[in-house]
Amino acid sequence: MCGIVGYVGHRRALDVVVEALRRMEYRGYDSAGIAILDGQGGLAVERKAGRLSNLEAELDEIGEEHFTGTAGMGHTRWATHGRPTDRNAHPHRDASGKVAVVHNGIIENFAPLREELEKSGVELASDTDTEVAVHLVARAYEEGPTAGNFVDSARSVLRRLEGAFTLVFAHADHPGTIVAARRSTPLVVGVGDGEMFIASDVAAFIEFTREAVELGQDQVVVITEDSYTVTDFDGNSEVDTRPFTIDWDLAAAEKGGHDYFMLKEIEEQPAAVADTLRGHFVDGRIVLDEQRLSDQELRDIDKVFVVACGSSYHSGLVAKYAIEHWTRLPVEVELASEFRYRDPVLDRSTLVVAISQSGETADTLEAVRHAKDQKARVLAVCNTNGAQIPREADAVLYTRTGPEIGVASTKAFLAQMAANYLVGLALAQARGTKYPDEVAREYQDLAAMPEKIAELLTGMDPVRALARELSDSPAVLFLGRHVGYPVALEGALKLKELAYMHAEGFAAGELKHGPIALIEDGLPVIVVMPSPKGRAVLHSKLLSNIREIQARGAVTVVIAEEGDETVRPFADHLFEIPSAPSLLQPLLSTVPLQVFAAEVAQSRGYDVDKPRNLAKSVTVE
Repeated sequence: MCGIVGYVGHRRALDVVVEALRRMEYRGYDSAGIAILDGQGGLAVERKAGRLSNLEAELDEIGEEHFTGTAGMGHTRWATHGRPTDRNAHPHRDASGKVAVVHNGIIENFAPLREELEKSGVELASDTDTEVAVHLVARAYEEGPTAGNFVDSARSVLRRLEGAFTLVFAHADHPGTIVAARRSTPLVVGVGDGEMFIASDVAAFIEFTREAVELGQDQVVVITEDSYTVTDFDGNSEVDTRPFTIDWDLAAAEKGGHDYFMLKEIEEQPAAVADTLRGHFVDGRIVLDEQRLSDQELRDIDKVFVVACGSSYHSGLVAKYAIEHWTRLPVEVELASEFRYRDPVLDRSTLVVAISQSGETADTLEAVRHAKDQKARVLAVCNTNGAQIPREADAVLYTRTGPEIGVASTKAFLAQMAANYLVGLALAQARGTKYPDEVAREYQDLAAMPEKIAELLTGMDPVRALARELSDSPAVLFLGRHVGYPVALEGALKLKELAYMHAEGFAAGELKHGPIALIEDGLPVIVVMPSPKGRAVLHSKLLSNIREIQARGAVTVVIAEEGDETVRPFADHLFEIPSAPSLLQPLLSTVPLQVFAAEVAQSRGYDVDKPRNLAKSVTVE
């Protein structure tokens, strides 16, 4: 995933573009670059490997007087083709220096296109797949049926490209025009007063406008300072677009006094869960945001697949327990990257629940498309209104978290779990496996969780202190049972992502089947205890697991329900969470693990918001 911005208007483009890149740096921080059109036939390009600060330092040295134009574009890169070096940073230019491009995604047929260009005498200056696009557009502009027509030249090249991409082109001879296109990766138009924007993320332009337009698949947009025009790749203007108003402000994308966005977003979790639940219980019924499936179609479902990646996959594991318990439907949870390659058995009686924070996750999108090809029904859980996955789904439930800037998911993960519970209740309601008063009680239990999360967050100082104490540990293990098992997996993932530590999550019952060999003196083991009230049998079995690891010298860190005194003798460190129904406990037990991972990472001197090698949304397979 990369961050892209384009601007045409009355402001100095350099200021607009650099500030937009700062807000989108979470999308890629291997390198950054800008291209500014001066309006007099010039195109100034600067790019630097590393963080955006490296580019800013270079611009300061050159002097801002060299970048006076009111149109331009910028890019923050997450490397796919070619190492993160200056020569591979975007924008890329053609040999004449008049045409520039920035790119998010992968051009899958770049190899034959590169060979074609090299045979014609073009010398490519980078190792990227991106560069072929700019040389092809330059050639189309100089010769052939589109010669002299910048927009048509770009469209002609776009028709030749294969893969998933957002591409933005600028031409020095057309300083008031920028051309952009998308296929399976995000791009949105910002509509201002005497200025137009394009970006991967609305955060790039929300300082200037809240009016936006969502582009569809295989669409091209041409922006000038006072207009935008959308067509398909062939130039046909009869295409669907969706204007919308952004319902959060610039302050929502700033740190709010916290050292890191992630810390702010952890604190925002009560509101994220509350906002996700709000408005979904109306007149005694669970309602989704977009429902193109009737109750009868939901009653016809005989199997559910949940497909997702990363933290979203862990939220899907929690969904399995809830959906099966409430509906008695069999549920399989699949890594989206594996789903379509194993030839799953799907038909019109199958419901596929696709979970993606961005709604653009490449693996999950392809899983959705495979499911649709097999005539399965698709329900999307997503945080991004109008993204590609919800556009292609039969029903949608949006999480309402606002922007999540920290790369490691926190508030989006809790909101996904809350949304998944709503999906389970909607299915139970439609299928009649729960009476209306039972659905109402379950919803009320859910609605009480934001207050409990807020209460829990006030007592995190002991968690932070322990994290600092254990930050030099070479490894940490996590154990859980039932819904505590996905929480253990998520806790381990957070520690891997943020602190670059060896961390593993296990189903506690599997401990004696191999992982117990890892236990040694001083090894921290974090145990997620079930409620002694709701899961008494599992509780007693997990107590036995704690005794086993404690006897072998492990440092036991236990997360347990407040008032659970039975666990205290076996916990070297005990963190209590408010009492909650067993199925909903992950909304609470996850929080200390997020705080723990962030504090360990800070203690080890790492950037919590920008873990190495990771991007916020993975838009390539």
